[in-house]
Amino acid sequence: MNQLEYICGVTFAPFAPAGSFAKESSKESLRTMKENTNANFIILVPNGLQETPQSEEISYTSPATMTDDELKGMIEYAHSLGLRVALKPTANCKNGTWRAHINFFDEDVPCEPKWSNWFASYMDFQRHYAAIAQEMGCEMHIAGCEMVMSEHREREWRQTIAAIREVYKGTVSYNTDKYQEHNVHWWDCVDVISSSGYYPLNDWENQLNRIEKVVKAFDKPFFFAETGCMSTEGSPMVPNDWTIQGACDPKGQADWYRAMFEACAKRDWVSGMALWSWTDQLYAKNEAMSRSDYEIFAKPSELVVAEYYGRYKKN
Repeated sequence: MNQLEYICGVTFAPFAPAGSFAKESSKESLRTMKENTNANFIILVPNGLQETPQSEEISYTSPATMTDDELKGMIEYAHSLGLRVALKPTANCKNGTWRAHINFFDEDVPCEPKWSNWFASYMDFQRHYAAIAQEMGCEMHIAGCEMVMSEHREREWRQTIAAIREVYKGTVSYNTDKYQEHNVHWWDCVDVISSSGYYPLNDWENQLNRIEKVVKAFDKPFFFAETGCMSTEGSPMVPNDWTIQGACDPKGQADWYRAMFEACAKRDWVSGMALWSWTDQLYAKNEAMSRSDYEIFAKPSELVVAEYYGRYKKN
């Protein structure tokens, strides 16, 4: 198994619209994130939009997506801070349907949306940002996120990874969803296996046992390209549910982070994680304890993250 330098990561300003990274406050936020968390790695997430889960065209040039120049500027700035950078271009649906449900008939049918058309658009989307990753010296390209209903289309995914490699010569990964690690059968064509680690506070050992079998079978490095928990009552048991309602629970969020770090620290095949997420426009510190979202700035979780990331960086 090839070694992967340990990732003390954070997803920074996912799906930032045009104009976001042009603000000096976005750089201030990134600096604060590095200083407060001991992070050494960020994931930037350009937003690709299609109308519905059955639309064939992905747009990445609308005002909903950061401009290429803004993205390049932020990559350059992150590198100047000593942060490694991954790009993770991610397709989303304008109508709010989760991207995991993007799906088509497995047989191309006349007058119906087709996998072949969608993958052609998806490959264009990925190659565009892979070329930027190559130009800017990004340390990793992640070929999408949580595309669960498409993952059985093995031939097309292998073609997509090959198309990325034509323009990007660095490390390539793909971010599958929680509970899906064993359902991807083409891990051999990427350099690093990654997934979304949104597991219940009391179930980490079981899930890591399951994931370990996949990692060992494919003999690839592994990290969690997403992991996190909301500071909402009940979220530590369903950290993947961003719709959960309840009282603010910053302690519960911190407890979840500690459980996640402790469980992962026991597994030498886990090469890190990237937390979801850190905003490009920081809120006031005195607002932190009344927020119920995934953000960790000025919450108890921030101290937990800094503690564990500080340990990893010393090893």
